[in-house]
Amino acid sequence: MHSGDAPAPYDGFADTFAAEADVSAYNTLYDRPTVLALLGDVRGLRVLDAGCGPGLYLEQLAARGAAVIGFDQSADMVRHTRQRLGPGIEVRRHDLDDPLDWLANHAVDLVLATLVIHYVRDRVAALRELHRVLVPQGRLILSTSHPTADWRTHGGSYFDADHVEETWSEGMIHRYWRQPLQRWVEEFTAAGFAIEQLVEHRPDPQMAHEHAAQYAKLCREPGFIAFRLAKTATHAPRPLTEERERAP
Repeated sequence: MHSGDAPAPYDGFADTFAAEADVSAYNTLYDRPTVLALLGDVRGLRVLDAGCGPGLYLEQLAARGAAVIGFDQSADMVRHTRQRLGPGIEVRRHDLDDPLDWLANHAVDLVLATLVIHYVRDRVAALRELHRVLVPQGRLILSTSHPTADWRTHGGSYFDADHVEETWSEGMIHRYWRQPLQRWVEEFTAAGFAIEQLVEHRPDPQMAHEHAAQYAKLCREPGFIAFRLAKTATHAPRPLTEERERAP
């Protein structure tokens, strides 16, 4: 994630990403079906898409009857979303590492954060802000890279928690945090959330016909993981231990 007026990582690559995400195996036939199922019926609900990218989820949610708000750190992604959805949807540029000072307490019923939390430097602080803007019975639906997928890709110890870097298509530098599952759960708990449901993605059967190699791989090893997190209003968020706070 980034702050200020400097270009965000996806600036300059948004056109390519938007075109790929609209049809790719991992987005269209893997993450979106899983996340939309976790969201359930959204009719009449106010939904915040944190890290909305080119607006693909916002488009789906609006079509299903939700009142949607979105933000992304990338000005190019915000432009894509506005072009896709038109002027009637509230979309703005905002970095999830910064406070959501433009949203009041209890402003939304659901928060969606797909494949974005692993970019955030201070994840507990960001999660606490999402906790704050949710109504007392609100839910956060979150997806991220599966810890074992990161481990298989980068090697070393599964229990490492560090910042990694990859080069994607057209030379885009992709930087994100990898950490074991226990660390993710501790951060959710520290922010005041309880895990209501955990889903390890399974590929849509349609992927077998359109992306056979990816389908075979994802049938035997997980790529992403998703959580439905319930806001716990009965106690204050529990802080991470000092040792955990020092970890990346």
